Amino acid sequence: MSTYGFIGFGLIGGSIARALKALPDPPMIISYNHNSKKTNASLNEAVADGIIDIVSTNLEQDFADCDIIFLCAPILKNIEYLERLKTVIKKDCILTDVGSVKGNIQEAAEKLLLSSNFIGGHPMAGSEKTGYHSSHEKLLENAYYILTPFPKTPAEKLKTLTDVVTKVGAIPIILNAQEHDLITAAISHVPHLIAAELVNLVKNSDDASEKMRMLAAGGFKDITRIASSSPVIWQNICLTNADSIKTILSRYMNSLASLYEAIDRKDGKYLFDIFEEAGTYRSQIPNSNGLLNRIYEVFIDITDEAGAIAIIATLLGSNQISIKNIGIIHNREFEQGVLRIEFYKNDEKEKAVQLLKAHNYTIYER
Repeated sequence: MSTYGFIGFGLIGGSIARALKALPDPPMIISYNHNSKKTNASLNEAVADGIIDIVSTNLEQDFADCDIIFLCAPILKNIEYLERLKTVIKKDCILTDVGSVKGNIQEAAEKLLLSSNFIGGHPMAGSEKTGYHSSHEKLLENAYYILTPFPKTPAEKLKTLTDVVTKVGAIPIILNAQEHDLITAAISHVPHLIAAELVNLVKNSDDASEKMRMLAAGGFKDITRIASSSPVIWQNICLTNADSIKTILSRYMNSLASLYEAIDRKDGKYLFDIFEEAGTYRSQIPNSNGLLNRIYEVFIDITDEAGAIAIIATLLGSNQISIKNIGIIHNREFEQGVLRIEFYKNDEKEKAVQLLKAHNYTIYER
């Protein structure tokens, strides 16, 4: 039986471990509790769930026989763990991480002479929710999982890790670290920064009556949803992928300056063209799992009467369809439908659509 170690056991680590334990030939899983004086409730929960076999407080002793070690802590902490693991691991052990920045940790691995052991990893899946309690075994299913090997990475180790990624249902993509970091800066890191700053812009522009906050729903809340992510994770990302982020952020700032000037001179053609170009390009982006999490939602027309929402919730619940979020849309400037329902998975959404249509509800989908 293979032995896999986990350092950090939140949403991603927990979901990988759950998917591994669901395999016909699951590995033994060891997870590290960095605080030997304090019980870790999440790790204990995972043990009770049958996901973790051993909780260790002795990294040097218990991780020595691991075949693969997943580093699932924040990026800067993962680098610290690389230093500790250097003299611990066996020769054929594979070290991998799950962070969204690869250049920084690969540089550290090379300096530590771990190029033959370390393969950067980045599962392009997640949620605005964090922690083991939010993890589930299908989180990685059909999601891209980027691997960033060194040129000198042994082929058999890359194949082993690629096979593991495939077994848990993800789609492996091989990139080099620099290419990965520029891509993630453009499609994830800078959008998160923009979302956070947009939220803060509205907050700081609001008055004491907070009318902006009250009316900030619909399109605004949708495009800024990713601003609710973990501050620690995003602090680490900004510190470790600074060069790529600055490159993309500079391009964005230049585009905003051009937009400002076009509005100032009332350049209708320029304004029309940017919206047309963006709309055309966005329509060509596939609906497969990407780096920013997809939302599985529907909008429904309902009558304004007591119990209308309860009837729908009961109908879905009685058919074993889990609802992630449900609520009335008061600002429908960019939306159709009065009631918004969000689901955890696409198949639950599709099942709900068929069920609600069968009960003569009018459904609007994105």
